[in-house]
Amino acid sequence: MQIRKLEVEGAYEFTPRQFRDHRGLFVSPFQLDAFQQALGRPHFPVAQTNHSLSRRGTIRGIHFTVTPPGTAKYVYCARGRALDIVVDLRVGSPTFRQWDAVEMDQVHFRASYFPVGVGHAFVALEDDTVMSYLLTGPYVAENELAVDVFDKDLGVRLPSGLETVQSERDAAALSFASARAQGLLPDYAESQAVEEALWQPSGIGATR
Repeated sequence: MQIRKLEVEGAYEFTPRQFRDHRGLFVSPFQLDAFQQALGRPHFPVAQTNHSLSRRGTIRGIHFTVTPPGTAKYVYCARGRALDIVVDLRVGSPTFRQWDAVEMDQVHFRASYFPVGVGHAFVALEDDTVMSYLLTGPYVAENELAVDVFDKDLGVRLPSGLETVQSERDAAALSFASARAQGLLPDYAESQAVEEALWQPSGIGATR
């Protein structure tokens, strides 16, 4: 497993080794040893798994979770191809407002780890793109917020030549400035405290 630290503090890219033969291939997008090597954490406490299917040009995000409770994510592309994006929305973070991206596909099976408090988006580059997520917290609708992926203050560079598709919610998402002015963005120190609590013996829900 190859590990790359992303430009957003606490976020990582993982590229697993593949095993191919006449039957096809075998790959492990999440490996605890590599996760421990990168983050120094004893485990990844999974509370929920998600699976999305998207047509080419679909943009989901930028989504983030109210913190606390906060949620960390481990994401990979099981089929198709996508540009997976992390944006640091944590006020006070050393990489605040910075972003990075990982091109994911069913060839390399790259995965990304996103810490508590950051924003997440992806763009499907092919039809029938499947994204799989491991989450440290359950989905609670009122805790899930979004900021505009096209906001010039963030400067996220999206692929050109796509006919983009968004949900009504994402198309109407707040600007970065509005979310910050309303006090909706996660605090860096608080996000770190929530994440640290995930690794305590009580595990999931330690801060809830």
